[in-house]
Amino acid sequence: MNLKSKLSMFAAALIFGFTACNSEEIASNTEASTPTNETTVETPATNPTGKIGNCAEVPGWASQNGGTTGGGSAAETTVTTYAQLKSAIENTSVKVIKVSGTITITTRLSFQDQTGKTIYGASGAKLVSTNQTKDGSGIINIKRCKNIIIRNLIFEGPGAYDTDGWDNAILDECTNVWVDHCEFRDGVDGNFDIKNKSDYISVTYSKFHYLKPPKAGGSGGSDDHRYSNLIGSSDGATADRGKLRITFARCWWAPGCKERMPRVRFGKVHIVNSFFNSTVSNKCIAAGFEANIFVESNVFEGVKNPIDLMSGYTAVTATDNVFTSVTGTQAGSGTAFTPPYSIVKLAKTAVKADVSANAGPTLGGNVCGSF
Repeated sequence: MNLKSKLSMFAAALIFGFTACNSEEIASNTEASTPTNETTVETPATNPTGKIGNCAEVPGWASQNGGTTGGGSAAETTVTTYAQLKSAIENTSVKVIKVSGTITITTRLSFQDQTGKTIYGASGAKLVSTNQTKDGSGIINIKRCKNIIIRNLIFEGPGAYDTDGWDNAILDECTNVWVDHCEFRDGVDGNFDIKNKSDYISVTYSKFHYLKPPKAGGSGGSDDHRYSNLIGSSDGATADRGKLRITFARCWWAPGCKERMPRVRFGKVHIVNSFFNSTVSNKCIAAGFEANIFVESNVFEGVKNPIDLMSGYTAVTATDNVFTSVTGTQAGSGTAFTPPYSIVKLAKTAVKADVSANAGPTLGGNVCGSF
């Protein structure tokens, strides 16, 4: 065989291998650009966010405003005890924290006024709180932080109990945060709330659920406060206008969630390729005061009120979703915002299998999975 023929065969093999390795990305891009019979806000892009296994390609809103890199490739500090974790979180010179094993949270962690930090879990890493009191509940409060990554961690609370207590995790006035492949379960007041001018947030491949029964008789008045995710703290928090730009992509609101999946005020929130299957639900996505929500290519199965249109919302666009054995509202109203980014999407028929298999801490550590 001559040299020219050998070179031709080698080039063909390279092309075939590249195509096979990137088949998921190509299929997703084809789905993203396929028009539907509803409002289409996605436009083709040469560099969509969330490419396969590439941590530099942050999906969604956290890709904007300069992007989100966390602690990058800085040296890791491994923690196995509460004291070590608290020290590492509070130390501004520690940029990457690796959590190993199960750590019981004796006093809620305060992570404040820092920039460029990653907290991630080794396989099976878990942060656990057993406190259901108003003041002692919660696992971590993240406040006035920028450029943060939280990845591959389980946040486990003691169960819902309406004492006006704390959530498992809170973002308060934070900017450019990527929460990826985490699991939030059994929070006292909720699982994970985002509030107070927080902005440019992406939550991907994360699971929200309740395994423990709710405790009745709390001072807050609700006997079943399995309310998972609140975006914006009150109608009066008008400083949130123009903020709370959040993407939930490939997330799972799993059994046990009652409401707030999420409940939104003010923000421009994109909920895409996510799975909802809590049969105890009263409502799933709730559009509250001045909420602007784009609900795209999700799967709702066996739930009540997939889209709850509350008073004072701005707009909710629902397009290309799957509704199976649901009751209540399935349609949006008005025309929601157009995301400024292009995100790699699954076909809606692939969402349930993909999300139920991969949401939560399914990674080996601080690596990026398939997106």
